[in-house]
Amino acid sequence: MRELVLNCAQSQAEAWSDALLEAGALSVSVEDADGDTEHEQALFGEPGTEPDVLAWQRNRLVALLADGDDPAQLLASLDGLTGPAPGQADWFLREVPDADWVRLTQSQFGPIVVGERIWIVPSWHRDDAGLPLAGARDGIVRIELDPGLAFGTGSHPTTHLCLEWLAAHLQGGETVLDYGCGSGILAIAARLLGAGPTRGVDIDEQAVLATVRNAAANRVEIETCLPDGLPEGTSQVVVANILSNPLKLLAPMLSARVAPGGWLALSGVLERQADEVCEAYAPHLPLQVWAARDGWVCLTGQRA
Repeated sequence: MRELVLNCAQSQAEAWSDALLEAGALSVSVEDADGDTEHEQALFGEPGTEPDVLAWQRNRLVALLADGDDPAQLLASLDGLTGPAPGQADWFLREVPDADWVRLTQSQFGPIVVGERIWIVPSWHRDDAGLPLAGARDGIVRIELDPGLAFGTGSHPTTHLCLEWLAAHLQGGETVLDYGCGSGILAIAARLLGAGPTRGVDIDEQAVLATVRNAAANRVEIETCLPDGLPEGTSQVVVANILSNPLKLLAPMLSARVAPGGWLALSGVLERQADEVCEAYAPHLPLQVWAARDGWVCLTGQRA
């Protein structure tokens, strides 16, 4: 395989990336042309959002070509898009060494240990010696979960915080609602930690399907649905790992879902956002910071 590498300005990056994909490139990535130099710039936005422009001042496009692709044809597709097509001095080809890409990708994701009780193990480490057995044994909970499209594979601090809170507070038999379930990791952990009937809800149908698959892989039963399918009622534990803005909008609904004496645990909240989220919930259910990690917090409160 070969890669076509070309330089472009910020105003060209998006249009040229789209044109290269339409012309037949297998993939296109945008890199900082000044990366690893004193002129390198950070490109990021608010967690959960994207910058206004997904490009740097000077960019390098890297297009992966299929065998037999003519780079000249791909470059011709850029002519007239925010200027002329790149000249000979603005692009080059480079070989991509053969590799077992599946195995290479899997090697980047190993088991994750959360606190003292929870292990998150990708399926390709299923039979590795020295890892805890699947399920819950001797106080250790092992969740089998592969990285995928749905959010929540155990690596993010907010997921760690919610998992540790569940491990510290579940007594066994509680009804649980995981709102914004993503991969289903929190709902699965709750069941393996001894929770009773548990429901996972997400606005993304792919997340709901991922939760169903992951629950089956871990041999636990979780009811799943989209928000419109959530029946009336309360749960003894409600957990939501989303982001601060939707959490604030959901304050009346999520608070009302907590049974008397039950607990609400929220994450996806930056430390600097904790006060405003607590303020949004104050009329319904008082919250406080339970723990913080890497700039994120877990907020919890108990209904009277």
